[in-house]
Amino acid sequence: MKKLAIIGSGDLGQLMAYHAVQDKQFDVAGFFDDFQAKGSTVNHIKVLGAISDIETCYHQGDFDVIICGIGYKHLAFRERIFNQLHQKIKFANLIHSSCYVDASCNLGQGIFMLPGSVLDHNVTIEDNVVINIACVIAHDSTIGAHSFVSPRAAIAGFVTLGKRCNIGVNTTIIDNITIADDIQTGGGTIVITSLKNKGLYVGNPSRFIR
Repeated sequence: MKKLAIIGSGDLGQLMAYHAVQDKQFDVAGFFDDFQAKGSTVNHIKVLGAISDIETCYHQGDFDVIICGIGYKHLAFRERIFNQLHQKIKFANLIHSSCYVDASCNLGQGIFMLPGSVLDHNVTIEDNVVINIACVIAHDSTIGAHSFVSPRAAIAGFVTLGKRCNIGVNTTIIDNITIADDIQTGGGTIVITSLKNKGLYVGNPSRFIR
């Protein structure tokens, strides 16, 4: 198996490491984290160094592929790190074996899909996206780069989600909706009209909060 390195050793990075091993997809080489000492361990996994050490370690053969485990509170930073590295180092897709991904789907790099999610016909998932447990994304929809889709989100057909979006747990988005960049929805939000202005939306139907 290929050796996977993970950027960030927090909750998301540790979750990635867990599923990479338990689902028998990768050996985990270690974490890169600016807030942990090089050579220390997090959940028995070695910290290989800081983010600035990634390229050196890659050329030394310390790992084969990488994925970004920076969480949803830092989407702009996730994007910056990905853009800095993706033309130099291969980003892995870590897609749990229990997910259904139709053969017609178009997948970018650096995607993390947790157990039980479904991608229907002709879905596009752009780079550096996290799709959490038991999400359903229907036909002909697009999830923009560097976005998070929280557990049990339901996204109908012909939806276009922008970049750096954070779709809250149990959000429902009806068909033919466009959601702009940098939009967050609260838990249980029902989206029945397109959302054009960045910010936080909650409720049924969704309303702009800030």
